[in-house]
Amino acid sequence: SQLAGHSLGEWTALVCAGVLTFADALVIVRARGQFMQEAVPVGVGAMAAIIGLDDEAVLQVCAEARGNDVLDAVNFNAPGQVVIAGSASAVQRAIECCKAAGAKRALPLPVSAPFHTSLMAPAAERLKGLVAETPFAEPIIPVIHNVHAETEVDPKKIKLLMLEQISQPVKWVDCVLKLKSGGAERLVECGPGRVLNGLSKRIDRELISFATDDVENFENALLSV
Repeated sequence: SQLAGHSLGEWTALVCAGVLTFADALVIVRARGQFMQEAVPVGVGAMAAIIGLDDEAVLQVCAEARGNDVLDAVNFNAPGQVVIAGSASAVQRAIECCKAAGAKRALPLPVSAPFHTSLMAPAAERLKGLVAETPFAEPIIPVIHNVHAETEVDPKKIKLLMLEQISQPVKWVDCVLKLKSGGAERLVECGPGRVLNGLSKRIDRELISFATDDVENFENALLSV
């Protein structure tokens, strides 16, 4: 067994791995959400999904459209599906550039902050004290982390990774490929949706994915393991 979680879901993975208690995780993710929201005034930042360009093309667009603003590729969700974020004006410039570069779609996302960019650094700094005082244990199940798509056993290093994750890209493609290289053949998405199921199929069609978004799918997922 192995675990991974996308963005906020990485905290869920840590709870399942026994790194921290559910109650402590609730306190942290509530503060995390508040601090990330307060890090940038509403309307100053933005995010957009870019469909149909490879990673290098999106990175090149970000470099060209950034100017003096913040603009980065922040979620590498699947081949040909990258989310960008940063200053609202820079994101809008990048959307137009991506369309000109041949993107199938370049869509602004209905979010209120530019998550996983350097603009979130103040949120990580504010969260540092709470994370430091929360007991963390070594994981009983390996957790693959968003920041570098590797596992970690040292609780102190896990705390640093979770703080770093706030202002760093989510390397989801690398995380899923790491799951596979670690022997995973079946993936079970724990949550109300099926988004990660769709992403995993685009990342590697050999992986079999199960959702748990209704009773029937939940029962099928149980039977699969």
